[in-house]
Amino acid sequence: MPDQSSLSTQAPSTALHDLPPSAKLVAKTLEYVGDSTQSELADSTLLPARTVRYALTQLEENGLVKSRISFMDARQRIYSLEADLD
Repeated sequence: MPDQSSLSTQAPSTALHDLPPSAKLVAKTLEYVGDSTQSELADSTLLPARTVRYALTQLEENGLVKSRISFMDARQRIYSLEADLD
């Protein structure tokens, strides 16, 4: 498995190619739907919350997704794409 420094320098489509299908689905959902919470992504993708959480972790570690705290509910994070996936 490549080290973290080499993953962050890859093009978005290359980094996404090496991720599990659940991460690809979450990334594409963010691309189409836009900024979303973890629970919104679980509803949109029909994936279990734990799977979405793992996918988001993988996407963040590869620099494809960024998160910020929700102003409406500080307990939630809003996820958005960091780069264009194409």
